[in-house]
Amino acid sequence: MITGLNVKQERQATLIYNPLAGPANLIAPMELVADIWRARDWQVEIQPTQAPGHATELARQAAAAGHALVMAAGGDGTLGDVADGLAGTETIMAPLPVGTANSFGKELRIPRPTLFDQRHKLFQAAASLTAGRVHRVDLGFTCDSEGEGRHWLLWAGTGADGFLVDELEPRPKWSKKLGSLGYFVQGLAIAPRFPAMKARVTVDGHTFEDDLLLVTVNNCRLYAGGMLALSPHARMDDGLFEVWLFRGDSLVRALGYLLEAKLGYHHSDPGITLVHGRHVTIHTDPVMPCQADGERAGYTPLVCEIKPGALRLLVPETAPAGLFTQRGEALEQ
Repeated sequence: MITGLNVKQERQATLIYNPLAGPANLIAPMELVADIWRARDWQVEIQPTQAPGHATELARQAAAAGHALVMAAGGDGTLGDVADGLAGTETIMAPLPVGTANSFGKELRIPRPTLFDQRHKLFQAAASLTAGRVHRVDLGFTCDSEGEGRHWLLWAGTGADGFLVDELEPRPKWSKKLGSLGYFVQGLAIAPRFPAMKARVTVDGHTFEDDLLLVTVNNCRLYAGGMLALSPHARMDDGLFEVWLFRGDSLVRALGYLLEAKLGYHHSDPGITLVHGRHVTIHTDPVMPCQADGERAGYTPLVCEIKPGALRLLVPETAPAGLFTQRGEALEQ
């Protein structure tokens, strides 16, 4: 059985879902997911989010009540919000990616619902998690220019991605229905407005200064909605960030980087620098918007610190080999 909780708490779970995530209506499918766990003698309370950041509050409440498990159903932003709420607790997060891009779902190779195949894929995803293993994974922790702090699961950064998130989110429903294509179409329309950026990036005391298109601080392998294997050898429990610096000041250069990353050639480009570290500070001129897990995260300067083993994460067997240094524990033993 799950250790550290009494018998009643061992079988209590909260299912937090974002009703605005993805292209399809999620209300009825969430009952299906809950029933899968109820059939295994879990008590499941379903909680829809009502506003940005509400998922964090709901996750904290579940952890404070001693719930053993919180299922997070939504896009990468919702998953990051739940991770923030559970950081430093013993409550386990079970990810159910049902958003538009679902980068983390692709990271773990979890079946992802579509507009035309929702129930079957959700059933597969929930079933795969019931047989999963619990890993302690690292989280990033970010403080923005106003001193506001939050944990994040996948990545944070500034430059092109922060600019796009600031301009595009929250996305209209038509764009979500088109998935990654909708994001790409909207991005092309605003890309010419992206300002040139001078940046000073300090990683564990080592400073880099240049004209940069993008600075991304990664805690995972995939990037850009899961389309790019930016850090193909990264591990989510090694206590280190992968910090990527992309030099340049033109849209053409940015498109070239995207193509290289898609083909896996970006490691050899002299315009790209990869640095591993635990503490990252980013200053920019001009001040630029930032993102964390694909959501707005204030403006530069941006400070990121890694929090080793801060989250207990339920991981299905579909996850790729080598994503974690440790094997993890069975959910129930």
